[in-house]
Amino acid sequence: MIVACPNCSAKNRMPVSRLDEGGKCGKCGSPMFKGKPVALTASNFDAHASADLPLVVDFWAAWCGPCRSMAPVFEAAAQAFEPHARFAKVDSDAEPHLSARYNIRSLPTLAIFHKGREIARQAGAMPPAMLKQWLEANLPQVPAA
Repeated sequence: MIVACPNCSAKNRMPVSRLDEGGKCGKCGSPMFKGKPVALTASNFDAHASADLPLVVDFWAAWCGPCRSMAPVFEAAAQAFEPHARFAKVDSDAEPHLSARYNIRSLPTLAIFHKGREIARQAGAMPPAMLKQWLEANLPQVPAA
């Protein structure tokens, strides 16, 4: 399985059977999973979105009240679902080209990407139970070892 490093975005091969062990990036030596969302920009977005590991992206903005209330819920989901999905945040004000590329019209918007394709989207803040249910219904299963 190909997994992008949360620190340097280098693509690393990881056996599926060893995902739960974490591991370190072969390029920079950082832990592959930190249990918190990764900040993505136009320069590193595609490396994460095209990896084999599903990517859950929160498109947000600092001025958005629902985005601020959703942040701790999203962070808790990252801790619960990693290493079976990567969680990331895209600041829509700082990265307007990414927001335009994916036709983001309201904030917050969550999108799931797998192997370069968007496979699910949900607009609006969600309470923890609803987010968990949405993730479980839409995240592709990581193949068994």
